[in-house]
Amino acid sequence: MKAQMKAQVKTHKLRNTFFLFLTAMIWGAAFVAQSVSMDYIGPFTFICLRSVIGGLFLIPVIIVLDGIRKKSQNESADVVNSENILHIETEEKQRLSWKNKQLIEGGIVCGIFLFFANCFQQTGIQYTTVGKAGFITTFYIIIVPVVGLFFKKYCGILTWIGVVIALAGLYFLCITEKMTIQRGDALILCCSFLYTGQILAIDHYNPFVDGVKMSCIQFLVCGILTAIPAIILEHPSLSSFSGAWGATLYAGVMSCGVAYTLQIVGQKNMNPTVASLILSLESCISVLAGWIILGQKLSTREIIGCVVMFGAIVLAQLPQKETASEK
Repeated sequence: MKAQMKAQVKTHKLRNTFFLFLTAMIWGAAFVAQSVSMDYIGPFTFICLRSVIGGLFLIPVIIVLDGIRKKSQNESADVVNSENILHIETEEKQRLSWKNKQLIEGGIVCGIFLFFANCFQQTGIQYTTVGKAGFITTFYIIIVPVVGLFFKKYCGILTWIGVVIALAGLYFLCITEKMTIQRGDALILCCSFLYTGQILAIDHYNPFVDGVKMSCIQFLVCGILTAIPAIILEHPSLSSFSGAWGATLYAGVMSCGVAYTLQIVGQKNMNPTVASLILSLESCISVLAGWIILGQKLSTREIIGCVVMFGAIVLAQLPQKETASEK
């Protein structure tokens, strides 16, 4: 019996690892889609379409998940019927309900952060390579624990060593020999800080809401916010969409809808440290995708920066002993 349970756990772990790796691949390749779309439509138009498509795609996913949960609850109610179980189920229903005020609030807050982060990223990617954009964006893995200090979320010594190493990698990747930072790299770096805000907002609201529903709301909020500058500044037309539909659909359906769902499923019963490490591979995949699909190459200095940054990301995600403040 124990051997069978161990085999099941191992199977689930391998499956979840595959789902997370697939998520990293989808997100890494999405940088190419973002770059290609800029030849046909403006950054605000792309973000608007991508977000709305992603939000609409998640609606049937939510309906299916709600149906599975309802069926599971009915089956458990037939087996066990006690006041404690009913109380827990009532609380769970409130948490998962669309009427949950924290769900709406969290979706709006995360959507605003996502709006600004996407705007900086999509504008910046016009002036840099997809590989550099991928690595600089992934810098949020280092920023999150640093900003977390202000919310009394402390981290270990390895994280701080990772921060220092990542700054060195960022120097090689972004700062030129003339001690200047390119426009695109600066915009992507701002995007990384904004993604930090979004991640911390998700961390705050996630225990009290349905994560997939909050994601759906954040995508729709982001789409509505970007529709305003898209209409006013870019004047999108149907003819301009002809060459960008493939890239936009990939970014909306695969990057927003499919990848997020895979992440939710993949992280279930998975060590969050291991999950973060697997997902950080999107930076490496973005470099490979930019080289294979777009023929973009990095200089020796930029390659050194990528290697150093990836090493810092890996180091920051290694398991550490709890400090006194964490216990």
